[in-house]
Amino acid sequence: MFVLGTAGHIDHGKSALVQALTGIDPDRLKEEKERGMTIDLGFAWLKLPGGKEVGIVDVPGHERFIKNMLAGVGGIDLALLVIAANEGVMPQTREHLAILDLLKVRRGIIVITKKDLVDADLLSLVKMEIAELMAPTTLAQAPVVAVSSITGEGIPELLATIDNLLESTEPRKDLGKPRLPIDRIFTITGAGTVVTGTLIDGSLSVGQEVEIVPAGLKSRLRGLQTHKSRVDSAQPGTRVAANIVGVSLEQLKRGEVLTTPGWLKPATMLTVKLQLLAYLPRPLRHNTSVSFHSGAAETVAKVRLLESETLKPGEAAWAQIVLAEPVALVGGDRFIIRSPVETLGGGEIIEPHAARLRRFRPEIFRSLAARQAGTAEEAVLALLETKQPMIIPALLSQSHLPEGEARTLVDALVAQGKIISIGQGEQSLLFTANGWSNLAKRVASWLRDYHQKFPARSGMPRVELASKLKLGEPASAALGKLVGQGVIAEENTVMRLPEHTAKLTSAQQTKIDAFLRSLAQQPYAPPSDLMPEPDVLNLLISQRKVVKVSDSIVFSASAYDAMLAKLKTYIREHGKVTLGEVRDLFQTSRKYAQAFLEYVDAHKITKRVGDDRVLY
Repeated sequence: MFVLGTAGHIDHGKSALVQALTGIDPDRLKEEKERGMTIDLGFAWLKLPGGKEVGIVDVPGHERFIKNMLAGVGGIDLALLVIAANEGVMPQTREHLAILDLLKVRRGIIVITKKDLVDADLLSLVKMEIAELMAPTTLAQAPVVAVSSITGEGIPELLATIDNLLESTEPRKDLGKPRLPIDRIFTITGAGTVVTGTLIDGSLSVGQEVEIVPAGLKSRLRGLQTHKSRVDSAQPGTRVAANIVGVSLEQLKRGEVLTTPGWLKPATMLTVKLQLLAYLPRPLRHNTSVSFHSGAAETVAKVRLLESETLKPGEAAWAQIVLAEPVALVGGDRFIIRSPVETLGGGEIIEPHAARLRRFRPEIFRSLAARQAGTAEEAVLALLETKQPMIIPALLSQSHLPEGEARTLVDALVAQGKIISIGQGEQSLLFTANGWSNLAKRVASWLRDYHQKFPARSGMPRVELASKLKLGEPASAALGKLVGQGVIAEENTVMRLPEHTAKLTSAQQTKIDAFLRSLAQQPYAPPSDLMPEPDVLNLLISQRKVVKVSDSIVFSASAYDAMLAKLKTYIREHGKVTLGEVRDLFQTSRKYAQAFLEYVDAHKITKRVGDDRVLY
């Protein structure tokens, strides 16, 4: 199924052409009938000579209704650019063509209407003017067909041309992520609310649960129609009327998107490649306010130029668009920006949920260019490069590839070492190889600075280093991988560079020697007056030369091990031990015995039961 869209200047015969092709008058509003002018979108359909059914969106040509034109032209497969033979190219001809070019509509037919009003010479001049106008656009190779909607001359040729062009047009892919940009909302007595649009990126079925984004409204499809015929399911590229339950007319507005729940998130900041129209009289300045149009949506926005202070007519550049209201978009969607009086430009959305990017950064522009022009692999890697780390569901969603294809690609890139996965399951963090290398360098730099600042310490506490990573729960797995790769080393709960050894001054070493001698002389009642400063003491603890059992009591490691062995033997022989028995066992004071017992209690070696201790 395909959708055609008209375009062209007011009074050039777009609606009359649609009626001549289909027998359906697309002007549905009373005001349109009275004024003889299309104001809003009109819809019709026809069956081509080859048997294909196509929908037609008829758009208004008046400059005051360009925003309505934009709401209908975004989802078309083939454009019918209508130019009246008796007037030739007019202002809205140029603007509508510019919009089609910005939207990258590559298939179209130039339909010269009102052929019956001119002679052969004038018709030939109009064709020459059209050829010159089309040359620099996406429709440069579009065929030209002259018709009269009044006499029917040329209509069979136009139908055959449409048929031939669509024969070589690929149907829209079913990515499994249906989007129906809503371009019309109404109610039917006995049925309720109905929304219409051109279905893209996936299929819909009767009974399916759906969501309206960005409103966040949940609903269910009561019924579907295509070309006023009831269907059980609708395929991508189809004009669809969807009857939804539990949502009123007042809750909806044009530009929202009907989709399946949970995956499509509204965006407020976009990273884009922006093309400015060549015929504009002035450049676009950084932070200019514009109206933004994509699909059927329209909102006020501000343009942040990333590469310069101004963008000259005809130039293209990277930019960010800050939306005044959230809009449901995905990467690859096309957009248009306008001033109050004219179309300014448009382009492609590269990142629909963008963070604010720093300006004048060539490395960012290189990554964005890779995402725009690359293969699926290059696009995934470029996306990850700009937003890493990402969890798997976020990468799958924002890659805008079919989920099965994206998962297979990510698995392959992990196996090839091009993507580094940290953690387990769906919440694993993904880095590019370059991103992981940069993380490893940052960790090594943090530890190097730490060693310089605290040379007497064996390293940084693991919990402190983990907090600096700002990775949440996967931080522990990240440190484990860095240890496995030999980037850092771990001793107990301390992290260090592999080559690092604590450096002591001669005064510190002299003090350590005296302290250790004092512990050896009184192993079970160690003195505290020679205890070194915290950094040096912690070094001795990490080297397991001493065991600190309380703030003021430190045993030599050999004394502690002997006490622990003797304690376990005593309890095994007697079933329990008291504080007094421990004091007598080591010929020490109650202070040292109590500190020792509380330490082994805390380490679940013994357990207190009343006044006794038993083995845990």
